[in-house]
Amino acid sequence: MLTFLFWNTNRKPIAGLVARLVEEHQVDVLALAEMGISGVEILLRLNAGSPDFHYAPSRLPTAVEVFTRFSPDFLTPMFESGRISIRRMTLPARPELLLAMMHLPSKLHWSEDSQALGFPELARELRQEEERAGHARTLLIGDLNVDPFEPGMVSASGLHGMMTRQLASRGSRTVQGRVYPTFYNPMWGHFGDRSGGPSGTYYYERAEQVVHFWHIFDQVLIRPDLLQFCPSDPVTIITQAGDTPLRMESGRPDQSIGSDHFPLLFKLSL
Repeated sequence: MLTFLFWNTNRKPIAGLVARLVEEHQVDVLALAEMGISGVEILLRLNAGSPDFHYAPSRLPTAVEVFTRFSPDFLTPMFESGRISIRRMTLPARPELLLAMMHLPSKLHWSEDSQALGFPELARELRQEEERAGHARTLLIGDLNVDPFEPGMVSASGLHGMMTRQLASRGSRTVQGRVYPTFYNPMWGHFGDRSGGPSGTYYYERAEQVVHFWHIFDQVLIRPDLLQFCPSDPVTIITQAGDTPLRMESGRPDQSIGSDHFPLLFKLSL
């Protein structure tokens, strides 16, 4: 079993909470956005119990920093920009993966139209790296700053994220004579009261006519070629680090203790 943890830490000095989550859930790959502490401090906390974590640096400065129990040589950067890092994950005796980690522009700075128009370019970069790798075993993790139902996420020319495993299993969909590959987006099932956990990963409200309150900006998307390794409920939105709650009584993320985002835990049976 491979275990991944992603957290937008909102520049908070919460290395202790991060290390607690990594130990508690036996995380193999840790990806952090908006780090407010140095990588050295994170490593010191991660390795306080057993010194088996490493920093896996990018070739260019990117918005997501990566730490792993494996040698960094097994996480080779293939494509990088200021907000995106796509790595080849080549663990011995396991199928090679493409691990795409990202922190995309916020709604505070980009309009919804600008956000949506950026996704086709992202989708092209992913397909290009899949062609170079010779497979489409791609796992996408990050703070995408859009909800699963927004145009950039569901459009065929965007990430084409399907709400059910069955739909995504089709592998592709043809629109106007062009074939577009699909992603499975399990985050759809984490909205609302019946999710079994919090109603999203991020919360905000404004005095406007249309307000969603809860959002799932933090997401995990899975290509159909990885579904055979994907448990029935692969993603958990984490609300507790040991005996420390990460949410207030209202259910919202407690920024006085942790981040304004909840972390995501994801597992693959590899």
